[in-house]
This record gives sequence, structure tokens and C-alpha cells, in this order.
Amino acid sequence: MTADSSPALARFRLILWGLVLVAAVAATALFLLRPPASPLGVTGKPFTLTTTTGGTFTEQDLKGTPSLVFFGYTFCPDVCPTTLAETVVWKEALGIDAGDLRTIFITVDPERDTREVLADYLGGFDPQVIGLVGTPEQTEAAKAAFGAMSEKVESGDEYYLVNHTASVFLMNRDGTFQGTIAYGEAKDTAVAKIKRLIGG
Repeated sequence: MTADSSPALARFRLILWGLVLVAAVAATALFLLRPPASPLGVTGKPFTLTTTTGGTFTEQDLKGTPSLVFFGYTFCPDVCPTTLAETVVWKEALGIDAGDLRTIFITVDPERDTREVLADYLGGFDPQVIGLVGTPEQTEAAKAAFGAMSEKVESGDEYYLVNHTASVFLMNRDGTFQGTIAYGEAKDTAVAKIKRLIGG
């Protein structure tokens, strides 16, 4: 290779790096404009659960009205009662009811949470909350659909606890995922997220 070819080789390398940079920017822009259909672990996988009134609820029933979806259980000592109470406060702050925004509670403790137990529990917070129960297999499918986790903490008696995902999932009226509200998130931030969710 002669000395005269070095500048040409350098220019060629610059052109190649330029093409790589353009491709990377284009890929990033494509992702931002067309994000994955199921971001942040919400998979869109099918699930079937039973409402506290005996009806059937599937992933298709997420469509129609914006929803707050929350996993928990009736024996939960802190996260669940706190979050359920907060959902009532959030809706009151926006002056909305179940016609504008549904609250959906999915139990992760089908061993103890029967339809009747769950209905009584949720009624103490907000009778409009949709309570969902299932078999252990159906519960696992629902958790997988949202990327939620739960784990029973064995205690040797019926007073065991269940560690579980504490975030509230924000679901659009078309049944797609919009974001989450973290446990303990500031009221103003949570209300602002819900206002965007319902298009207010």
C-alpha cells in the first residue's frame, strides 16, 4: 500500500462510521415512534379469571374503559389496603367514578381469597372495584400477562404472607399498557398520570 492511499482509507472509514451512526439514530427513532406492543413486561398473554359476582373476565375485557389493575390479597397487612384507599382518593381528586376509570383487583392468594371473601374485603374500600379470582393456574397466567410476581411466605399456619408486585398498572381504553403508579408514589404525580390515562 502506498502513502497516497492512506487518506482514501481514512475517508472510507469515516464514511462507514457515519453510516453506522445514521443506522443507530434511525433505529432509535423507530423505537420511539413505534414502541413494542407490550412494554415493561405487560405481555398481552391471554388469561381468564372469575369476578366476585360470578362472571368471566379475560384480557379482552380490559378494553372499553381505562383501568387501574392491581395485584394483591385480602390478608395483606399494608400494601393492599393502602393502595386500595389511595385509588379512592385519586378518583375523588379527579371527580370521576367507575364509568370513567375502573379499579381491578386480582388476588394472588386463591387459596384463601374466595369470591365471597374478596367481595366483602373490596366492599369496605369501594364497592365499584372489580375483584378477580382464579385457580392457582389461572392466577399464574394472569400474573404472566402483566409481568407481575408473587411468592407465598411459608409460616406453617393459615396466617402466611404473600410477597407480590406492588405497582398499579395503568391500562388504556383499548386494553394496552400505558405505565405504572409505584407503591407510595406522591398523590399529585399519581393523579396526573391518571388524568393523562383518561384523557382529561
